[in-house]
Amino acid sequence: MNTAKVLAYAKLNLTLDIHGTENGYHMLDSLVVTVGLYDKIIVKKRKDSLVGITMHGMGSENIPFEGNNAVRAAEAFIRKFRTAGAEITVYKNIPMGAGLGGSSADAAGVLNAMAKLYGVKDERAIEEIADALGSDTKYLLHGGFARLRGRGECIERLGECPEMHFLLLCPKNGVSTAECYKQYDAQQKTCEPRTDRCLSAWKSMGMEAGAKFFGNDLYGAAADIEPDAAEAFRTVKSFSPLGAAMTGSGSAAFALFSARELAEWAKSRYRGKFRVYCVDAADAVKKKKWRNPFVLDADEIQTD
Repeated sequence: MNTAKVLAYAKLNLTLDIHGTENGYHMLDSLVVTVGLYDKIIVKKRKDSLVGITMHGMGSENIPFEGNNAVRAAEAFIRKFRTAGAEITVYKNIPMGAGLGGSSADAAGVLNAMAKLYGVKDERAIEEIADALGSDTKYLLHGGFARLRGRGECIERLGECPEMHFLLLCPKNGVSTAECYKQYDAQQKTCEPRTDRCLSAWKSMGMEAGAKFFGNDLYGAAADIEPDAAEAFRTVKSFSPLGAAMTGSGSAAFALFSARELAEWAKSRYRGKFRVYCVDAADAVKKKKWRNPFVLDADEIQTD
């Protein structure tokens, strides 16, 4: 095998509670789910031990090489397993700076692709690499429906993804995660924890009851930094969903509906300036077939 292709899925934080800090890190408790919005990643073997990367879409072409999480993931993999290098191509569909975990998803996708490419089966060692790369990277190696604690390294899998349908609004302007946490600390606000209540209501009365507890402790800080984050959240709430929240450190917001048709209806009614998507919960481990973006399916080919 000389080439490996994988899909790297975005995530939504249905809840995000902050329980102080430890060793310089904010301690989180978050209910998360991966959704059917993903980047496409191709990794090819190199004869040397170097890493090259080409980015396409969403302004990713401007990401500095040394600051690219996909590159950092490949370099860490090569050092750990003493493999040859990798030539990486990423087709970005996940908006950047939105709180959707796109950078972490790409890092996780590269690790999965390189493990496949070089026949590495040491999952624990790969998870250790992922954990060192960022809070969501270890979780996004497999994705799915889970509860994250600590820095995100403590992962409790919650079974298969339930059927969930979301409207997702993504402002053009992102929010810096570092700046968001700095603003959160400056505000010195405390919020009542949601994650336990959300899961308890979900288990006892169903998803509709649990969705009432969706929320994010970072919302106030993100809204102060970027007004579009507040507008996106207000807008998704206006469609009377089961629940709504901002994801990650913003600026994207989502609303949960009981049926795909309702999410599609909300999308059809939206007339604003933000990117808008309808996405479903998705178990990333149940790999969707990778599709070459330059090859048309039969039903897409027009004939005279």
